[in-house]
Amino acid sequence: MAEQTRINGTELAEEFLADFLRHPEGEKLKLCIQCGTCSGSCPTSEFMDYTPRQIIAAVRAGLLDRVLNSNTIWVCSSCYSCTVRCPQGIRLTDAMYELKRLAIKHDLFPRGAKAPVLEEAFMHEVDKYGRNPESAMMTRFYLGTNPLEAVRQAPFALGMLRRGRLKLREKRIRGHAQLEAISRRAEEVD
Repeated sequence: MAEQTRINGTELAEEFLADFLRHPEGEKLKLCIQCGTCSGSCPTSEFMDYTPRQIIAAVRAGLLDRVLNSNTIWVCSSCYSCTVRCPQGIRLTDAMYELKRLAIKHDLFPRGAKAPVLEEAFMHEVDKYGRNPESAMMTRFYLGTNPLEAVRQAPFALGMLRRGRLKLREKRIRGHAQLEAISRRAEEVD
């Protein structure tokens, strides 16, 4: 079981909450009527510690320890069912992404949790190549979680390599410089 993270001090809790509420979807969470449509629509809610509706309530109540120690934001499948069906027009999937981003930014997620490591590995590779080269991402993921698991996956990787389904050298997408400029601008705006 992953070690729980704690938000020590109200200053950090207030900074995290202020960061979240600055995001357009953070502000819209105040409109939630707690109808439960998001939770009823969610195909992965049965695997979550707290349903999406409970996460909204916890964020609004300032219970950030509960939000950040749950697996809910990391289990979200990004299917947008909650967003499409929300009677208040809350884009909860985007809010979940923002919670993940802020948890990583503030280093506030359960120690030993694998989903944040996978998220960072994915984003690193997309930033570097403009897309997700699976071999590089999984190498980064295993080095950050369990390097011995990479050894166990070697036969699978070799089979994919033999079939031409795994590349060891990746190329950047065309227009990577433009993508980097867009990313830098988005960071500045944020």
